[in-house]
Amino acid sequence: MTVRVMLISPAMNAALREARFAGDAPLDDSGLRQARAAADAVPAAGRHLRGPSLRCATTADALGLRCHPEHALRDWEMGRWSGARLTEVSADEPDRVAAWLADPSAAPHGGESLLGLCARVGAWLDSLRGSDDGPVLGVAEPAVIRAAAVHALDLPPQVFWRLDVAPLTVTELSGRSGRWNLRCGRPLAPEPES
Repeated sequence: MTVRVMLISPAMNAALREARFAGDAPLDDSGLRQARAAADAVPAAGRHLRGPSLRCATTADALGLRCHPEHALRDWEMGRWSGARLTEVSADEPDRVAAWLADPSAAPHGGESLLGLCARVGAWLDSLRGSDDGPVLGVAEPAVIRAAAVHALDLPPQVFWRLDVAPLTVTELSGRSGRWNLRCGRPLAPEPES
């Protein structure tokens, strides 16, 4: 049986715009407008989930989705770096940031390592095999979507840093017989009028 998982990245908010670590904040006005405009382009699914962040919840609401929060889809746990700007942390703790970027098992912020994130998201993804609920649609933070791609394609964890997930895009995974296929970053936007 093939399982189909579609992950929508949330719309823009101030934390993303400012390159903050896991800043849980609502959508800004622009992000809210874009999500509402994309509501008609959301693909059909049998099951709707979302990460527990305010950003994922607000995006799901703006898209007109009734999603259940899924703890496994929570954002990357950044410990004491949570909410800080990347530029600030890089200036204050350059050696720790360098270690974090180079070593997938490092968690100098006291949160979750990259390996831990990929394992958590991968376990959730693998748990969906054999489900007969139809396609699964989830609103998830970009780090979660990147981790899902790394796990699904059995990529080295360092590839995580080379994947970009734009706001309001759909990343589609379909799996069967112990392997996954990936369709990356389709914009979730209304169809252009002819």
